[in-house]
Amino acid sequence: MRIIILGAGRVGESVAASLVSEQNDITVIDPTADRLRDLEDRLDLRGVQGNGAEPSVLRRAGASDADMLIACAALDETNLVACKIAHDMFSIPTTIARLRSPEFPEGGELLCKTGFSVDHVICPEESVVRYIQQLIDYPEALQVLEFSQGRAHLVAVRAVAGSPLVDHVIGETSERFPAAQMRVVALYRNDTEVPVDARTRVLPGDEVFVLADKEKIRFALAAIHSLEKPVRRVMIAGGGKVGLRLAKRLHGQCEVKIIERDRARCEQLATELPSDVLVLQGDCADEDLLTEENVGGLDLFLALTSDDEDNILSAMLAKRMGATRVLALINRRAYADLMQGSTIDIAVSPAQTVIGELLAHVRRGDVAAVHSLRRGDAEALEGVARGDARTSKLVGRRVDELKLPEGARCAALVRGDGRACEVLMPHHDTVIAENDHVIFFLPHKRMVRDVERLFQVGATFF
Repeated sequence: MRIIILGAGRVGESVAASLVSEQNDITVIDPTADRLRDLEDRLDLRGVQGNGAEPSVLRRAGASDADMLIACAALDETNLVACKIAHDMFSIPTTIARLRSPEFPEGGELLCKTGFSVDHVICPEESVVRYIQQLIDYPEALQVLEFSQGRAHLVAVRAVAGSPLVDHVIGETSERFPAAQMRVVALYRNDTEVPVDARTRVLPGDEVFVLADKEKIRFALAAIHSLEKPVRRVMIAGGGKVGLRLAKRLHGQCEVKIIERDRARCEQLATELPSDVLVLQGDCADEDLLTEENVGGLDLFLALTSDDEDNILSAMLAKRMGATRVLALINRRAYADLMQGSTIDIAVSPAQTVIGELLAHVRRGDVAAVHSLRRGDAEALEGVARGDARTSKLVGRRVDELKLPEGARCAALVRGDGRACEVLMPHHDTVIAENDHVIFFLPHKRMVRDVERLFQVGATFF
C-alpha cells in the first residue's frame, strides 16, 4: 500500500517503523528536516518537509496515488484539515486521524464525508487508559487483548510456581484444569520462544500466552498464575491527559490518589475530578511523600508522567517500598524492553498501544482485528472466513490442511452470532466454516502477508 504519514513524532515514527517492515510504500511528512533525515537513515521510507495541511505538500508526498493517510501531527486541527484535503482534493480512499479531543468521536457527524472526512480516529491517551483498565480487571495478566468484539481474550501471564499447570506439560491442560477450556498459543522463556506442543512443560517464570472464551479467562489465569485479589487501592503518578482520563475511569471502582508536580495542574485536576479523588502536589519519586501516603499498601502504582526516567525511578521506588504491582509508561522502546519483567511489573509503550488499531485498517483481506505482542515482534490476527470451498483458502478445510508459515498456528475459532456465539479450540481435524472468525498467532511479523492472503476471496481457488 502507498501510505502517507503526517507527523514524525513518537506515534508517527512507531507507525512508520511497523508499516515499513511489511513492504508498504511509506512517505512521512514533517516540518523538521533533521527528524526526517534520521528516519530516512534508519528506515526504508521517503521524507517530505513541510506542513501536511497544505495541498502542495501533500501533492509532493504523492497524495494523488496514495491509498491511505495517517495524520498523527501534534495538533488535532492539523490532522482534521489534512484529512479533509486528502479526501476532497486527492480522493485518498482511507483517512485516519489522531485526535486527542473527546469532541470528535469516531463516526460523529463532524467526521463524516461531508465534514472533515475522517474514516477512523485514534487517540493514544484513550488507548493507554483502555489498556490499563484491562490490566486492572485482570491483575494477574501482563497483557490483555480482545477478539470478536470481546468474546475471546488473549492474555499474557507469568507462570507462578505452585499453580495447577506449572511444572506440567501442556497436554495435561484439559485433564488437570477442565474448566479452563483454553489454548496455550505461545510460550517464552528468558525472552526466547519455546515450541508449543503437548509435550512442552510450563516452568515458573515462563511468559505464557493463553487464549480462551471471555467467560473462562479467570479459570485460565488461575491455572498458570493463581488469582490475585481485586485492585482496590491505586496511586497515579502524573496528572497529565492519561492520568486524568484514568482517574475519571477508575472513580467508583478503586480508591484513587494522584501525585502531580505542577501546582496549577493540581488545581485544575481538583476541579475536574470528584471530591473523593485525592490530588497531591509533589514529586512522585519523593520517598518521604510515598511513605506518608502508605505506598506499601497499594494494590497498583501507576507511573504515568511524560518523563520516562521519572516513571522508571518512581515505579522502582514504589515497588521497593512494598506496592503489590507497579506499571510505568515508557515512550522509548529500548527502555520499555529493558524494564519489562524487571522490578517494574509492566512497561507500557503509548505508541505500541495504538499500533494494533492502525494495523487492522491497513491489513488486506477480511481482517477484523490485529494486535501486536511482545513490543511488536509477534502478532495475533483475526479474520473472517468468507466464500466457499472453491473461492476460499479457509472455508471447508481442516486446520491441518491450511498452508501456514512455519511457526504460525491457528489459535481459536469464533463461530456464530450473538448469544449463539461459541469460542472453539480447534484440533487438527476441525473444519473451518463460512463466517467463522479465525484467530492466528504469528511469532514473526514477516508472516503477516502470507496469512492475510488466506482471508482473500478469489473467483476460484484450486
